[in-house]
Amino acid sequence: AGRRSSFVKLKFKQQRYQEDAALSVVSVFQGQPKQDALIYLRDKGRKVLKQGMESLFEDQGAIDEGYANPPVRLSTPQLLDNIHRVQRANDIEESGELSGGLGACQLDIEMETGTGKTYVYTKTMLELNRRFGWCKFIVVVPSVAIREGAAKSLENTADHFFEQYGKAVRFFVYDSDNLTELDSFSQSADVACMIINMQA
Repeated sequence: AGRRSSFVKLKFKQQRYQEDAALSVVSVFQGQPKQDALIYLRDKGRKVLKQGMESLFEDQGAIDEGYANPPVRLSTPQLLDNIHRVQRANDIEESGELSGGLGACQLDIEMETGTGKTYVYTKTMLELNRRFGWCKFIVVVPSVAIREGAAKSLENTADHFFEQYGKAVRFFVYDSDNLTELDSFSQSADVACMIINMQA
């Protein structure tokens, strides 16, 4: 007799605190207009010289377009007002100014181990896409083990979030030996996420 293969489909219970956490992040951008992803011409570069990677861009034909998130249109005072509103609602000390340097603002969302951070940031990506049209996300993790765990969580929750949003997050783990994934990331207008550890 042949072996029967079976798999377990995981069911995820929506937790109110996870919903609140995702919506708190989205609230920071209240007033941001919804826009489609911006189209730009990709610099396909020259032939890659690394052994085994010579044909990286050769088979792309006439596909020269890439997609980027529309810029944050909110002013610094608007963002800070929104952040203060979220901080007050969550009994968090209000920030005196925006923390910048890597974009419009830097947010620090803290959650305890085992509370569903990956679930929350996946839901946050899909909500940011639904409300503002943003489609490119990068998840930076501290170690290879956490990177692999994040990828597994995104894989496990794909069906669950598809049921809610009618779309899934296309994700990949950054690997400098497989840059075709990075090229696909830039070409995609879908909700796309690159998972990368800090050392990479």
